[in-house]
Amino acid sequence: MIKKYTFLLLLFSTFGFAQEANPNYDEKLAKSLNADEYGMKTYVFCILKTGSNTTATKEEKAKLFEGHMANINKLAAEGKLVVAGPFMKNDKNYRGIFIFNVTTIEEANALVETDPAVKAKIFEAEMTVWYSSAALQQIDQLHNKLAKKKI
Repeated sequence: MIKKYTFLLLLFSTFGFAQEANPNYDEKLAKSLNADEYGMKTYVFCILKTGSNTTATKEEKAKLFEGHMANINKLAAEGKLVVAGPFMKNDKNYRGIFIFNVTTIEEANALVETDPAVKAKIFEAEMTVWYSSAALQQIDQLHNKLAKKKI
């Protein structure tokens, strides 16, 4: 009988904890960012790896990287890309990440195909659906207040 009550007490205390209200909750902001009740939403996480194009010249690569950066800035301005950045040298051929503000891999594939470096197979994209804070969508605004120079 004690085990039964202990289980019920544990169940109710866990359930009660999960339902605790956040005194800082901003309903208007949460709705504007499509946040769920936990302040989270779905994104697509993309790892860029070294692609199969090994014959591009230095000049071709420079032009492709210029287009790559322009595309990143365009997608960020449209709100479709919330995080992007390179990896430091590593032994996994990881080159960088994108976190797309979309809910399906199909949508993310359409966006990544607008990248000239991906089209030219300098990079290969590997994607998965990812669940994280809806606040990620505000990183670009914060970053613009921190960067002395534009990339």
